[in-house]
Amino acid sequence: MAEKYTFIVVGGGIAGVSCVENLATLCPEDNILLISSSPIVKSVINLKQLTRNLEQFDVYEKHSSELESQYANVSITQDEVSSFDSFNKVLGTINSKSFRYEKLCICTGASPKVIAKNNEFVIGIRDTETVFEFESRLVKSRRVVIVGNGGIATELVFKIQRCEVLWAIKDNSIISTFIDPGASRFLLPHMLGVGAEEEPFVKRGKFSVEAASKDANTHTSSYGCALGPDWIDLLKAQGRTSKVRCKEDIYCVEVKDILTLNQVRSLGLIQNSIEGSALNDLGEWPVYVRLTNEKLYGCDFVISATGVLPNIKSFENFELGKDGGLLVNERMQTSISDVYAAGDVCTAGWKLSPFWLQMRLWSQARQMGVQASRCMVADWIVFDESEQMDFCFELFAHVTKFFNYKVILLGKFNGQDLNDDYKLLIKVVEGCEKYIKVVLQGGRMVGAILIGETDLEETFENLILNQLDLTRYGDGLLDQDIEDFFD
Repeated sequence: MAEKYTFIVVGGGIAGVSCVENLATLCPEDNILLISSSPIVKSVINLKQLTRNLEQFDVYEKHSSELESQYANVSITQDEVSSFDSFNKVLGTINSKSFRYEKLCICTGASPKVIAKNNEFVIGIRDTETVFEFESRLVKSRRVVIVGNGGIATELVFKIQRCEVLWAIKDNSIISTFIDPGASRFLLPHMLGVGAEEEPFVKRGKFSVEAASKDANTHTSSYGCALGPDWIDLLKAQGRTSKVRCKEDIYCVEVKDILTLNQVRSLGLIQNSIEGSALNDLGEWPVYVRLTNEKLYGCDFVISATGVLPNIKSFENFELGKDGGLLVNERMQTSISDVYAAGDVCTAGWKLSPFWLQMRLWSQARQMGVQASRCMVADWIVFDESEQMDFCFELFAHVTKFFNYKVILLGKFNGQDLNDDYKLLIKVVEGCEKYIKVVLQGGRMVGAILIGETDLEETFENLILNQLDLTRYGDGLLDQDIEDFFD
């Protein structure tokens, strides 16, 4: 017989736990089940509201039993969904359990797009378990190849010490997922700065998934929860060379082949020298990477950080978005009745605000999880379909850190979907290490990138939302004492 619950949430990441915590608060009398493939779940702590839309928080890793003890009406099982019966509202798991729900929220996140899957010399970094694997390999390594140009790749390049690093980038500038080439050039000199040598104090526990699983009589095969915003601060990223750092970036390339030494020899590639490169010793390596520029590099292992795909395993017959995520409306409802989705697994299918876009980020995972819980409660208890979208979906706002610099992204920060119908104003403040870029369309601000301690985030947020006509300030807009002027 299936166990019955009012609410079931699948996924122990930020979206799932945020959803569960809000459900438990709103409905203390209703029983809630969280199904997590990992014994470690992640919740938000130290939430700071920097502006109306901009939030900064820490991610706290804890054993699932800690979450259970926090809320009397919450149960957690370490398991993985293997079957889904939407007609009877029943979930089956790989441990042969059945659970019946009234409302279901799918928060299974995303899985890394790993190049050369099942290759023992290629790892994708997504969760706590893969970070431990990376650490254990790196300590024995002289050289690694990092493939990708997003946040994880960038932070690894900045953090790794005592190991040669080759960074293969498909674009013509670093961190293109988040910032424009101008901002990349601003940050580039700081990539090898002293900041990476400092070990920050992080108020967060670090758990081993392997150790935490010893007491669990379960078997799961999926990835665990994604990493937290401060994961890199806890990483022990040291190899075994005597060099503190040695790095080479190769732009506008992709990986063509991952080869063994025997394959390299049989293809006659060993004689292809890479003279002029900082990493010019082919030698004998465990694995070789051939890039689309036909250059060949030997290394100890390859780190694949090339993005993610929504993890919709075991959930079929849903309407999907263009990126393969579960399509949801403004109430976070999927195409199947009484089933909601939040976080990386879903694709926003509602009419978006002119200044909001979906990116699979921690901030949006939390916001979507909370929004889904509100709508689930409204549908279950009061049958109220008037629950409105939270104001956070009016403006894209994200704060992160690259090379120890605070980076704030607002609105259409890279002119997304504006069809080149926009104007950029950029200001670099020498000495103070600040980079300010605003995106204007029709004389009104629609986006911004702020690097460093600019203290302009609230002002720019208001200018974007209020759509004040800034035409009269012309190209001198950023020469004003803008924070006081528009206070």
